[in-house]
Amino acid sequence: MPSPNIQTGPEPLHVSLVAIPEAVVSTLSGIFDVMNAFSMIDVPGRTPLQAPPFRLEIVGQQTGPLQLASRVPVTVERPVTEITATDIVIVPSVLLGLNGWTKGRYPDLVDWLRAMHDRGALLCSACSGIFLLAETGLFDGADATVHFGYAGAFETAFPQVPIHPERVLVVSGKRDELITSGASMTWHDLVLYLIARHAGATAAQTVARIFALQWHQDGLAPYMVFDGRRDHGDVAIQTTQDWLATHFSVANPLEEMIKRAGLAERTFKRRFTNATGLSPIAYVQRLRIEEAKRRLERTEASVDEISWQVGYEESAFFRRLFRRVTGLAPGAYRRRFGIPDYAQTRVKN
Repeated sequence: MPSPNIQTGPEPLHVSLVAIPEAVVSTLSGIFDVMNAFSMIDVPGRTPLQAPPFRLEIVGQQTGPLQLASRVPVTVERPVTEITATDIVIVPSVLLGLNGWTKGRYPDLVDWLRAMHDRGALLCSACSGIFLLAETGLFDGADATVHFGYAGAFETAFPQVPIHPERVLVVSGKRDELITSGASMTWHDLVLYLIARHAGATAAQTVARIFALQWHQDGLAPYMVFDGRRDHGDVAIQTTQDWLATHFSVANPLEEMIKRAGLAERTFKRRFTNATGLSPIAYVQRLRIEEAKRRLERTEASVDEISWQVGYEESAFFRRLFRRVTGLAPGAYRRRFGIPDYAQTRVKN
């Protein structure tokens, strides 16, 4: 019979949570607390003698206090030079400066990441943590995701990595060992996935309830703000984009766009698509949906009224288009992003 003071079950998986000066403290600490929940609190469904599934450690280039991007210090418990094997490596989100990500700042960490992968570790990133992981070259040709606000910078820095900013979680690699999560709070999905994978679905569901975490099952399309590409250098197309910014709701905008560009219709469509990455009609639709999103968030106008305001007489078509672009029906979008009654400030006259 085992001693009542000795925990039973498999050895906890060693999780190395990487801290660098650019790391965001909320992501790092959130991941730590949620994955360490089995050691801190009584998780329903697990016996008191059952070993926790994870043993977390904050690691970095050297031990001691480290000030992160938001000037909050954390303590690095062990340098990576002392870690010869680990089961899971997680790089939390990082804050990029005005000049983006500078490669080559952490050669020792990159070498260590490659070595841990060679020895069987899962390599995980939350949000923009993929910038550090991508330096290993292990993600070349492997699908990944990143915060949609950093997608352009990532594509420039690592064009060999297929990036999908609209996706919440991407699992790649020959043994599903390359795991990336998308924008900001999708670290929830990352840790719940790791818990489900290694401790079971019931454990993941229980932890989600305890911390009120959410799986982002609708994807990230509802959160993404459309910003048409303007760095293409085509002056004629730029002229039509400037006009569309305030006239997207007019009837038959394509005719006016062609007129303002001073081009033949076929030439205009080809140049517009080459410059912006979207056909003229698709570009107009994205502008209209973006305005509809703002009106759903900030006004109490009906969906039919908003449909008409942004340029669609047939509300049924507008509803289908809205769902196709955002992944949500207009009403569901309003419930997701509108300010709830309990959070609104009412000022009496």
